[in-house]
Amino acid sequence: MCDFCGGKIAAFRPAHWHGVCLSAGMRFFALLILFCASTFAEEVPSTGPVTEVPFERLSDRGLTGLGRKALQIRPGEWKHAETAHFIYHFFDTPMASVASVEAEFAYRVIATELGKDTSTWERKCHLFLFDDANDWKAFQQFGGLDPWTGGIHSEGTLFVRRNSGWKSENATLPHEITHLVIYRFFGPGIPLWLNEGFAEYAAARCRASFFRARGFNARPRANMVKEGQYVPVSDLTTAMTYPAEDAQVAAFYEESQKLVRFLSAADHNGFLTFLEAMGKGAHFETAARNHFGNRFLNLEAVEREFKSYAISPLIPTTP
Repeated sequence: MCDFCGGKIAAFRPAHWHGVCLSAGMRFFALLILFCASTFAEEVPSTGPVTEVPFERLSDRGLTGLGRKALQIRPGEWKHAETAHFIYHFFDTPMASVASVEAEFAYRVIATELGKDTSTWERKCHLFLFDDANDWKAFQQFGGLDPWTGGIHSEGTLFVRRNSGWKSENATLPHEITHLVIYRFFGPGIPLWLNEGFAEYAAARCRASFFRARGFNARPRANMVKEGQYVPVSDLTTAMTYPAEDAQVAAFYEESQKLVRFLSAADHNGFLTFLEAMGKGAHFETAARNHFGNRFLNLEAVEREFKSYAISPLIPTTP
């Protein structure tokens, strides 16, 4: 599962900026940790740079085929570290240090949103962080990825393109971590629209929380769906592949996120049981009818309410 927004439109800061930004980033760590500590009872990551560990000393050295291909890019230059839930492979230590805090934060936020206990999953996720555009392009070619891809979750492993230094310009990391959590706790059966829609929804919530920890009045946002690009719910929810055109891919992500927001706002607990049912192979219409009371008795009822919400600029972007 790939993050179109992270790969297609993200602006990456030049590498030589990260030395200037790092001191500000270190001050930001303290604010973020205080926020995390007030929100979660679990142990939070340290406020300093990650501690590099030789590959041979990592607690889990088992890599997927794609992970092994990634390490063939600039072999011998990769650095490694680990935190409570992740094992990191990276080139840029300041970037990896901040990514480690963001990753643990996002993992907890998303798991909490879904009502899942992270302590029941012991294996750590391998997270490969690419800060160089040429390295990422080489990896895209190794993995046969679409050129717009900014991150991917594959078999429980994450691969993310991220700018050097402390500041991330996009929500690629929490988006891909959402795919990881969905994969771990709901299995591989979640349909494409729901997997991508919930990843966009959760990433927006994570990023808003992340920046509120820095004192910003950040709120999650979702774009309205342009009426000319609106796809009927019956077609959206049965799509098996991404659209062929870049503009259609963007519209697919936007409408999928809006449908997730719409259903979650209708009944959050109902949405969670709906998600469980979809992961077990239920059709959209059946799951909607069984988990939202009498509100969505058929597909037409969903379509009638959702379309007006999705295309109207007057309805708040976040239900």
